[in-house]
Amino acid sequence: MRRANSLGVEIVLATGRRHTFALPVAQALGIDLTLISSNGAVTRRGSGELFHRDPLPVASAMDLVAHMTDFRRNMVITFDGDESGALMLETLDELNGSIKRWLEKNAHCLRFVHPIERGLTCDPIQAMFCGTVARMMEAQEQLRKNPALLGRVTALKTQYDERDLCILDILNKGCSKGAALKRWASRRGYAPGEVMAIGDNYNDIEMLEFAGYPFVMGNATEELRGRGWKTTLCNNENGVAEAVDAVLEGLE
Repeated sequence: MRRANSLGVEIVLATGRRHTFALPVAQALGIDLTLISSNGAVTRRGSGELFHRDPLPVASAMDLVAHMTDFRRNMVITFDGDESGALMLETLDELNGSIKRWLEKNAHCLRFVHPIERGLTCDPIQAMFCGTVARMMEAQEQLRKNPALLGRVTALKTQYDERDLCILDILNKGCSKGAALKRWASRRGYAPGEVMAIGDNYNDIEMLEFAGYPFVMGNATEELRGRGWKTTLCNNENGVAEAVDAVLEGLE
């Protein structure tokens, strides 16, 4: 990635993580870049300058909580920031079994509110449901029972079958990594054919569909690898470097 940047390629990191949680990874690269976080809900420069924020309207969040009441123990509400309270939840009971390490790293941001509606006094960035694959399939089915709510939000899934872990992120309507990347590319004057994207999970689909050079990691979900996009090596085989080098060599 540093080689690409030295050749004039602009680097954008797109992640489901919060901006402040992903920032140390971005800073480790040692280059000026843009960070799309929370699955497209926030876009900032690495220096912190805000380009775009797409929050989940509090009215939609309240309706979501009411409709998904059976999944409260799987839910975390995210706000933009790193201060205490940026992550709001009712209990750790079910979450500890699924994302214990993530909770430990974000312990300073946790705020417990019961019932969680009491803490929804402003627009959050997103709501997250987390649990086993089977449990989150139930959550998806529950969401489908409310078409009116689904018409006002976006549901994005990240799934790790080997860990029996699924994360279901609920964002504002039309919000995704792909929408955020398209917005940034438009600002910078880049056509889709000038954009490369690398992804490995369901929440990367919109981004890969937008990019003229889409690459899927070798460890990606089977569905992504079956969509006809070029496949690079796995995460532990330097797959990102392999894909970047392949595109750079084709352009030089």
